[in-house]
Amino acid sequence: MLLITAFFASILTLIYIKLAKNVIRLRREKKISLGHGKSENLEKAIRAHANFNEYVPIGLILMACLEVNKFNAVIIVLVGGLFLGGRFLHAQSFLKDEMDIDLRVKGIKCTFWSLMIMSGLNLFSIAMSFL
Repeated sequence: MLLITAFFASILTLIYIKLAKNVIRLRREKKISLGHGKSENLEKAIRAHANFNEYVPIGLILMACLEVNKFNAVIIVLVGGLFLGGRFLHAQSFLKDEMDIDLRVKGIKCTFWSLMIMSGLNLFSIAMSFL
């Protein structure tokens, strides 16, 4: 069972739903069914949701691979926490009235580092399986 991945997937899904509901709310308020209609707030909400959707699947796939390959659970939880934190910070940076660039940069750095670490650990695990 992929309990660690299931935990992080569940938390990330709650954030995903929050981001989707934000887009829906703004679409209703502005009466815009497609695109952003030159609404800066709606455009930011759409991008926050889309960016989350672009990065989360690969992060969860890498995490699941680590778990299937029986990598150390503590390490998976730590790197998963870094990934979750990165995605949360990045999303938060978009949801403020004025975009918080520092928060956005911190979020993407955490995301990139966690993806690189998970990729590296998976490659290490594969290499070790041949020894």
